[in-house]
Amino acid sequence: MHQERTYRRRLLSPELKPFRAAILETDLHIQAEKILEAEAVASIITHRHTVEAYIESRPAFLTSLAPLSMEPLLPEIIREMMAAAQASGVGPMAAVAGAIAERVFWDLAPLSDQLIIENGGDIFLKMSHPVTIGIFAGESPLSMKIGLLINRPGSPFSICTSSGTVGHSLSFGKADAVCVTADKGALADAAATAIGNRVQTEKEIETALSFGKGISGVTGIAIVLNRAAGFWGNLELVRL
Repeated sequence: MHQERTYRRRLLSPELKPFRAAILETDLHIQAEKILEAEAVASIITHRHTVEAYIESRPAFLTSLAPLSMEPLLPEIIREMMAAAQASGVGPMAAVAGAIAERVFWDLAPLSDQLIIENGGDIFLKMSHPVTIGIFAGESPLSMKIGLLINRPGSPFSICTSSGTVGHSLSFGKADAVCVTADKGALADAAATAIGNRVQTEKEIETALSFGKGISGVTGIAIVLNRAAGFWGNLELVRL
């Protein structure tokens, strides 16, 4: 059973065709130049199998809330998750949604020049023009009232969101939304979790931003908690 994600109704790009690809907990909303559902499902199965097989050989990969030591000859998705966890100071599974979004993106990229992969609020995309991404922040009065205009036409990148009030992902903070941009999906996902863990009150937004901008590879941060918000990096704030 998959929870209906009503925010997806606002994600549609008129020039692309939307479709869904879901396997167990992995539930992707994809927009591409043509329907690629079979290819997306096959990609999900491949990368889930890699993660599940590694968990079977190293159970701490699933449960650790701190970075693990890197082993030699790791599969690419596992190496990306481990590196993102080490950079952000969290467990490797904090990077799984962003990592899978990126892996599926690269599998489909030869078939669609423009592509948006969304995995539970974690996005990896490439578009031919600037894009505006609305910030869904639950019950905050700022939710879907502000967005981030990102001007990177033709360049793949990730924007991932962590929340202490929305969804089922583990967070030790209380932010309604923490959005992070980066070139790597795993890093954006892990960094969003690490930054969100540091936001308990509105007064902590500034210190969380200071922590986040010290994570190598992070290019932008947006934090929303109740009526307060903070921003850093290569982002342009827009009213929706």
